[in-house]
Amino acid sequence: MAEPIWNQFLTERDKQVFASAGYGARAGFGKRPALVVIDVSWAFTGEKPEPILDSIKTWPSSSGEEAWAAIAHIKRLIDKARAKGLPVIYTTNAKRSDGWDRGAWSWKKSRPAQQASNRDGYEIVDVIAPQPKDLVVVKQKPSGFFGTPMASYLTLLGADSIIVTGGTTSGCVRATCVDAFSHNYRVAMVEEGCFDRSQASHAMTFCDLNAKYADVVKTDEVLAYFDTLPPGLFDLPRGT
Repeated sequence: MAEPIWNQFLTERDKQVFASAGYGARAGFGKRPALVVIDVSWAFTGEKPEPILDSIKTWPSSSGEEAWAAIAHIKRLIDKARAKGLPVIYTTNAKRSDGWDRGAWSWKKSRPAQQASNRDGYEIVDVIAPQPKDLVVVKQKPSGFFGTPMASYLTLLGADSIIVTGGTTSGCVRATCVDAFSHNYRVAMVEEGCFDRSQASHAMTFCDLNAKYADVVKTDEVLAYFDTLPPGLFDLPRGT
C-alpha cells in the first residue's frame, strides 16, 4: 500500500506520536451521504489547465493545473451521485461590487491586479456546472456552513454524512470539514478531488484532518461505496 501523501512532510517523531496516540482511526462512511463540491469556480481553478504560476497571472487565487486534475475526479463523483439520486451541493462565493463585505479577507491578503477576463470568477466551471436538482450554497467566509443554509439543507435531506471535494484543501475545504465534524456528520475528503495552491499545505491538511476530523479516501473507493447505496434514498428538489 502506498504511503499517505503527507508522510513525506512528517518527522520520525511525528509518525511515532500519531501511531502511539491512536490518531487516524477510520470513521467510515455514513448511510445517507451528500456530495459537497467546494468553490470549484473560475477564480480558484483558472480558465484552463496550466501551471499555477501562469494561471495566477489572470486569476490570483487559482490553483492552476492541480485544480483541473481534481475536476476530472470530481466529475466522476458528480455523475455517479446524480445517477444514484444522491444530493450534490456546491458552494461558491459572493461579494458586493465595492468590496465592503470582504471584511477580514482584506486583512491577510493583498491581491495583485487581475488581468482581463470576461468570466464571473464565482461561477462554477462549465464541465461540472450545477444542474436543476443540485443545490448551490453561497458563502462569504471559508466554511460552507458559516452564515449559510448548509446545515438546514442537510437536515431537510436527512443526510448523515458528507463527501467533500474542491478547493482549497487547506482553506475552504478544511473549514467546511471541521464545521461538518462539529455538527456530528461523518466526513470523508476525496484525496484526488481536492486541490490547493501549496503542495505542503495540501498534504498536511489531509494529515491533520485524517488524524481527527475526517477520513481521507480515494475516488474509486467513494464510487464503489455509492454503488452499494439503494436507490431512492433522498427526496431531492424537483428541479423544475
